[in-house]
Amino acid sequence: MTTPDHQAPAPDPSAPEYQDRIYRSPAGIAAGVLLLAVVLWLGIDALVVGHGRTPWLALAGMILVIPLIVAFTLRPAVYASEERLRIRNPFRVIVLPWGSLSALRSGYSNEAVATGGTRYQLWALPVSLRARNKAARQQSRSQGQDGRSGAAGGSPTAAPAGPVRARTDQTMDELRELAQRHQKSEHAQGEPSVRWAYEVLGPAAAGAVLLVILVALG
Repeated sequence: MTTPDHQAPAPDPSAPEYQDRIYRSPAGIAAGVLLLAVVLWLGIDALVVGHGRTPWLALAGMILVIPLIVAFTLRPAVYASEERLRIRNPFRVIVLPWGSLSALRSGYSNEAVATGGTRYQLWALPVSLRARNKAARQQSRSQGQDGRSGAAGGSPTAAPAGPVRARTDQTMDELRELAQRHQKSEHAQGEPSVRWAYEVLGPAAAGAVLLVILVALG
């Protein structure tokens, strides 16, 4: 006599199956790790060998500075799914269902614009004018080489897959494609929401208060 196999429940066909795409700044992460290493090295040294109020000042400074370094370098990220765009900035987390997104703009900064007109900067996708200029030069050289090959009667070369773009510009193109694909989806409707990052603001404020008290006490 055999026992029946336990069957897994059938997935809900209406539920979206999609893992978030995560976009972050490698340069920001590298800078954050370096700054944290320097601050920890100097702070721990002051705690260990400092005298008088020096260890307390070092401790207060670390409590203030470390959350700010994390907030501006390691924390920023952009998460994109079938349902929404989630923007994790230094001090806020913004959730924009695709249906509430009006545009994704790239200028001197990358921004998400809600249907109500509110703009949210994408800290994780900083604009690099240097990278844009480099991509433009590469595109120009590629077109020039193709033109010279054609004029010389050389063998035809395969056309490039597309224009050369800076990395963050490519990312913005991907996000625009996702927005266009899912904006009308039933699961992508709703209102934007904004949450303050108290896990960053709280420790930084505590460090600032402690530092002010220590300085005031002389």
